[in-house]
Amino acid sequence: MPHIHPKTTPIYQTSVFAFEDLNALELYFSEPGQSYMYTRYGNPNADELAQEVNKLEKGIGAVVTSSGMSAILAAILAVCKAGDHVLYAEEIYGGSSSLLVQELTRMGLDVSAVPTADTYNLQAHVKPNTCMMLAETMSNPLLLVLDIKQLAQQTKQHNLKLVIDNTFASPILTQPLLLGADIVIHSVTKYLSGHSDVTAGVVVSAQPEDLKRVKQVMMVYGLNLSPFESWLAARGLKTLRVRMRQHCSNALTVARYLAQHPKVEKVWYPGLEQHPQHELAREQGQGLFGGMLSFKIKDDTAAVNALMQALEHIPFAPSLAGVTTSLSYPVGTSHRSLSEAQRQKIGITAGVIRLSVGIEEPEELLADLEQALAAV
Repeated sequence: MPHIHPKTTPIYQTSVFAFEDLNALELYFSEPGQSYMYTRYGNPNADELAQEVNKLEKGIGAVVTSSGMSAILAAILAVCKAGDHVLYAEEIYGGSSSLLVQELTRMGLDVSAVPTADTYNLQAHVKPNTCMMLAETMSNPLLLVLDIKQLAQQTKQHNLKLVIDNTFASPILTQPLLLGADIVIHSVTKYLSGHSDVTAGVVVSAQPEDLKRVKQVMMVYGLNLSPFESWLAARGLKTLRVRMRQHCSNALTVARYLAQHPKVEKVWYPGLEQHPQHELAREQGQGLFGGMLSFKIKDDTAAVNALMQALEHIPFAPSLAGVTTSLSYPVGTSHRSLSEAQRQKIGITAGVIRLSVGIEEPEELLADLEQALAAV
């Protein structure tokens, strides 16, 4: 058989790898990373994806997982144990808070939400057993931009690990490890993969001891990513830079349009000058502001339904960051598990709609939104 030199990494669609003899087996355990044994422990496709994301995030290593949620779980379990206390930002993805509040408390973790006003003053919230703080580069869904450098100073002062969910920004905009974060997580499902056809996550570390623990958690809990999904995500990652530029450009155009529309009461987008963290977002995002925005029409579910039903090209699809624009309804999806009082406190009301702006021609998006808003 001729020696083959594929330009693209083949798919190693196998659950197990063979050894030539006992010497090869011993080499596997004595020199990790030199060979493979079982895909739950490692696979060339998963490793390729991890290495490429790690390069973008400027970490010392990364571990890919089966979903964004399993990435969050792996990061938390790598750092914390039963009896420890975890802080998390009040304005965070509903799935993240559900994992902490509903599930990890059952495993013996103590968890507390930090009010937005106290984000950069943790003194009143830190306990002797506090081990970490979880926050997002840009909050889901109201696009509060986090000053990562300032928060990192706080967490270091209290000897806490800072874990940043960088899904909304992507490393093209922001690299939290360079700003002082200890661990970065992504739902690879979103921008890194980019085409709404993969479910995956990744954990990137700044310290070897954290990386070692994340790998252990992934292996023991079985949070690994399949070879095919790893291959698909690595393929999508190759166009991340060009996609993000178009996502950002389109989102700014759409945000400006919505901000002047008479039926839109408010727009949350860091690229708008009236956004309270506009300058921080400009600096931290290297002049780009992301592809996510939220806007508010009147607080009436019938009006929201009318808008959704009138849209011809923008689907109601409760995820984000695909090349095709989609919208989501936080009250009924991502933040459904929160109480009405909790949603009201952070401003997620019945009229709030989250828009994940794709890479289509912007004129097409504006035309669809124009005719749909006319139906409200």
